[in-house]
Amino acid sequence: MPEPRRERADAARNRAAILRAAERLLVENGPDRVSLEQVAQAAGVGKATLFHRFGSRSGLMRALMEDRLRMLTEAIENGPSPLGPGPPATDRLLAFLDAVIDLATRNIALVAAYEKAAEEERQAGDIYQYWHRHGSSLITEARPELDAELLAHILLGALHSDLVVHLVRRGDTDRLTATLHELVGSLLTPRSADGSRRNDEDIIS
Repeated sequence: MPEPRRERADAARNRAAILRAAERLLVENGPDRVSLEQVAQAAGVGKATLFHRFGSRSGLMRALMEDRLRMLTEAIENGPSPLGPGPPATDRLLAFLDAVIDLATRNIALVAAYEKAAEEERQAGDIYQYWHRHGSSLITEARPELDAELLAHILLGALHSDLVVHLVRRGDTDRLTATLHELVGSLLTPRSADGSRRNDEDIIS
């Protein structure tokens, strides 16, 4: 089987320059005031080069997001507890939601720009699909009788950039985190036969 072709050095430099320029412009101007023409000019490449590499604004925002998500994905799959494999599903789900909120908080302009550019394809995109599979698998592990697919959509919907941007600007990120923890705890704590929530002592006994 032939080895995949390596990216040419000049193409790799252009890609890195475009991503750096786009990130800087997003921070400086906000997601609504950055055009592909501005990015190409700031990166020192032709607009045709940018389009050839990324295809569209959505493609450019996706590439930036994927760079940010690579470390998160690695932590989910191979990282330490509680985000990585090993801990109970509820702990991993809480750690995952915390990590997504932290990512959004530190890259708020990029997240807003990506979701606006990819609004029509958000749920079909690779990033959302990966997050949804991870979330739904953890919900299934904790409470297999629940509709994990729908619940994962609902939890991810709470992390829509409009809400996160609003809360971050108000300084209410901790409020979002605490509320999601309460919601996940209510959903995933096993129930007794009478419908009440069981605590750890009930489960052990």
